[in-house]
Amino acid sequence: MSSSSDNDGVSAFEDASSVARSKEGEGMVLKRQIGLGGCIAFVVGTVIGSGIFISPKGVLQNTGSVGLSLVVWVACGILSTIGALCYAELGTTIPESGGDFTYILRTFGVVLAFLRVWTHIVAVFTASFAVLAVTGATYLTEPFFGECTVPTVVIQLLAATLLGAVFCLNSVSVPWSNRVQIIFSIAKVTGLLIIIVSGLVLVIQGKFENLQSGFTPAIDVTPDKLPLAFYSGLFAYSGWQFLPTFTEEIENPSRNIPLGITLSMTLITGVYILVNLAYYVELTPVEILSSDAVALTYGERVLGPWAFIISIAVALSCIGSINGSIFSFARILLVASRVNCMPQILGMIHVRNKTPLPAAIVTFPIVIVMLISPDVNALINYMSFARWLLVSIAVAVLPYWRWKYPDMERPFKVPIILPFIFILCALFVVAVSIYSSPIDCGIGALITLSGVPVYFVFARWQGKPAWFTRTFDSMTCFLQRFLIVTPEDKKIE
Repeated sequence: MSSSSDNDGVSAFEDASSVARSKEGEGMVLKRQIGLGGCIAFVVGTVIGSGIFISPKGVLQNTGSVGLSLVVWVACGILSTIGALCYAELGTTIPESGGDFTYILRTFGVVLAFLRVWTHIVAVFTASFAVLAVTGATYLTEPFFGECTVPTVVIQLLAATLLGAVFCLNSVSVPWSNRVQIIFSIAKVTGLLIIIVSGLVLVIQGKFENLQSGFTPAIDVTPDKLPLAFYSGLFAYSGWQFLPTFTEEIENPSRNIPLGITLSMTLITGVYILVNLAYYVELTPVEILSSDAVALTYGERVLGPWAFIISIAVALSCIGSINGSIFSFARILLVASRVNCMPQILGMIHVRNKTPLPAAIVTFPIVIVMLISPDVNALINYMSFARWLLVSIAVAVLPYWRWKYPDMERPFKVPIILPFIFILCALFVVAVSIYSSPIDCGIGALITLSGVPVYFVFARWQGKPAWFTRTFDSMTCFLQRFLIVTPEDKKIE
């Protein structure tokens, strides 16, 4: 990291915005090569991870009835779509990559923006990569082991291999990352369509007695558990906020970002609701609550010997979600490097492949360490409080900019009531988190605030010892030669 003041950071950011206007093929810049299909595949492939195959149990467990659980799934889809549309306006109004890091930086300053990246590094992205890789590896190996327990070391080795392949892919080729995302998105949606179609066949055959119970409680649940149901549902929808992280690489972003988000979230919400209906057609609430993986239980009951298709669908969903998240996170780190929030090397791109190679691979060692950690899920739980708080702050940028810059060109606008609805709901989730898990939230807050001294020591502090500066510069030069990367050219049209 380089030393800078808050004003220096914002000035550097303004200079970096010229990259978004660079001519394609001119200089060392990331190219605009992701169209509408790539945007849809990215959102669908990132959002649909393991959640829809596992979360239905958590939603039902905290609602108690089939009807109320479906209401929660619809409400989570609507809330996620509102948040995604707000990000679409921000992404087209502020046409630089970086997503909410960029919006927070432009509005609330470099320290808060750095904390957003810090939470990504310590848990939001990295721990999620590890969990998704382990889940994907588990579902890939289980069909081969039958009733036997898969050895932990086998799962860890396969998970590390999957992670290595995806990190490598994002390092060498943007087009191939995009193609893989499209392929995996089609595969995972196909797996979910198999569940939906088989459920419809069962309904046609007259098997819908489980749905007749409606809002009759299958188990006794106290009202204070309802927010936990939303937690499970929102987890399955998470990932909608990452499309604007690579705005500078999207063709015609003022059209493709809002259209891609709208089509994707409509598809995802519809698929999620229909999949849950299929689950309830075949499985009773008690059977769902006793299952560790609802989709697999459903597959074994309905598909019989073809149940392995569901295992493959879950694995592909996890891998596709990792691919989309790594693609997104690399762009956040790249933009953070432009404003001296991250080391200079992370702002460089590969000379031949035009990929943000250093930013794409830097978290790989961290994720591998988390892979062998005994309780990565606890870290994700700790950071849920900070994640929702920072997302609500990012969405608050929208009404603030509407007020401060009323005449700014906005290619896409949402009704002003939508960001306020989302902010209130997000803050409610934060408040419930503090009430229900004060210790976890306290740990999460401490982890988040630990980024403040990291920022001031490594980025803000200008009086670093000469030996430290020389060592850091030598490392940067070595890595630049070793990785064959160079700083971006910032040319204005």
